[in-house]
Amino acid sequence: MSKYIIRGGESLCGELTIKGAKNSVLTLLAACVLVDGTVTLHDCPHIADVNAMCAILEKLGCRIKRDGDDVTVDGSGISSGKIPSGLASELRSSVFLLGPLLSRLKKAKVAYPGGCDIGLRPIDIHLTGLRELGVRIVEKHGYIDCDSSRARASEVMLDLPSVGATENLMMTCVFLDGTSVIRNCAKEPEIVDLQNFLNAMGAKVSGAGTGVIRVNGVKRLFGVEYTPIPDRIVAGTYLIGAAMCGGELTLNNVNPEHISSLIAKLPKSTCKITCARDKINIICKGRCESIPKVETTYYPGFPTDLQTQILTLQTVSDGTSVIVENIFETRFKTVPQLLKMGADVTVNGRTAVVRGVPCLTGAEVCATDLRGGASLVLAGMCAQGETVVDNVFHIDRGYENLAEILPSLGVKIKRI
Repeated sequence: MSKYIIRGGESLCGELTIKGAKNSVLTLLAACVLVDGTVTLHDCPHIADVNAMCAILEKLGCRIKRDGDDVTVDGSGISSGKIPSGLASELRSSVFLLGPLLSRLKKAKVAYPGGCDIGLRPIDIHLTGLRELGVRIVEKHGYIDCDSSRARASEVMLDLPSVGATENLMMTCVFLDGTSVIRNCAKEPEIVDLQNFLNAMGAKVSGAGTGVIRVNGVKRLFGVEYTPIPDRIVAGTYLIGAAMCGGELTLNNVNPEHISSLIAKLPKSTCKITCARDKINIICKGRCESIPKVETTYYPGFPTDLQTQILTLQTVSDGTSVIVENIFETRFKTVPQLLKMGADVTVNGRTAVVRGVPCLTGAEVCATDLRGGASLVLAGMCAQGETVVDNVFHIDRGYENLAEILPSLGVKIKRI
């Protein structure tokens, strides 16, 4: 089992180019199933979740070629619509294959997906939407067995703006005759990215980024080369790291608009942030002031995927902060690990009260999920002494090798 060993106390200085967004790349890889041909995605991060999705696609009959940051998917050989539990349990995004498989093969059998244990993430919204399109679904023995041979274009109203359900329904509708309308859609940038990708392949999708998406059915899609949007969560994590450690950091290939909710929260008294079209520069000097309140919500509000990181920043900020988690009920699982490092955090249900301390102290801690694991690395970067972060396979799911990237920014970190 790999660990990170971090010697804290160094400033974060240098430049970093952000790769394609994990939460977009995984969905675009799933969408490659729609094409009886070849698709190349550029700028794909070297992370465990991308590897897992590629393994699933190969199991379905796709041919995968990776050349540096490019991933090429040849879907002409797809012969199976079944995703076994062994693969699905590694990756929650495997559920995104339901829509493409139903469009391509009219049948799909997917094991219930895995992923981080950050609370209940039911796929009922996905299944309810599919049923409204006429998909027949049987749930038994840990599998979701679907048949879309009688599916039809229709109107679907989502109970809440689920990103995954919105994406799955968009992909299910691309080949249905007529116009499908999806209401109460998620508005995240990854939804817009999927729309642009589908349209580049010949689909007719409109409305992404708003609450209503329309899909006019087409007969087929065509191969394409495409570059996904940059990863806003990775970018945000590094910005928070700069605020905690101090220094000057420039992020290239980033869309400031996608993380405007974070930029607005970072204290102006200690952090000077300059944004260009695809670049962010941050200069941080001195201890940050606490943010009075952070409350997660759907885009364009503050993202749940940055909640643990911003909470970690508050542990060393001057003052008291209240963090409210509205999306996943167990996002505070990393708090006990931060307490080992001297943090002062009190959790009551979905609310955490964070009283900043002058500094954290190195300790041996354990990652319990992807974003929580990244937050422990941030904590170790600014702590006094040595921090050991165990179970870093969680971090590998969404962040490229930190033991190679962070030293280039001045951080003393190694992987064993």
